[in-house]
Amino acid sequence: MELGEHDPRHHTRKIEQRLQATIDHLREDIDKIEEPKARAMFETSAEVLGGLVKAFHDYDENTESAWHA
Repeated sequence: MELGEHDPRHHTRKIEQRLQATIDHLREDIDKIEEPKARAMFETSAEVLGGLVKAFHDYDENTESAWHA
């Protein structure tokens, strides 16, 4: 089902995809970095963005109680 441009899910799904691409990039780069603090920062960033992806997904699926207000 294609969503119209005025449907918020059209936009949330695009953002989910972009965030996931950034997460994938961060995780790929972790193996290329030797400095432990930088590796930790990349991993932490990926985890935080993963939480945002989940929030956008939950909004799309209407599965989070916060979205039922």
